[in-house]
Amino acid sequence: MPDMSAHQALVQLVPLAKELDENKVTPGVLGFIVFAVMALAVWALMKSMNRHMKRVDFEETPEDASANAAASSDARTPAASGTGSAGAGETTK
Repeated sequence: MPDMSAHQALVQLVPLAKELDENKVTPGVLGFIVFAVMALAVWALMKSMNRHMKRVDFEETPEDASANAAASSDARTPAASGTGSAGAGETTK
């Protein structure tokens, strides 16, 4: 008979829910507290991210240096595979 007690509880609670005016329901204090905690968490995360980004020390290589590095690595490729007769920096007579 536990089903009967659940039915009686619902019968008593339904009129209470109908008494609320749907236009006057607000989030209340709990909603404000949850929103404030979320706002503080986002602020703390942004502050932490800024601190970590300031620690990053990244210097991009200029375009000319990267092109020279690519050309020098292409020149060394045949010597590394063993198919070329002379490696990078070696001269043949």
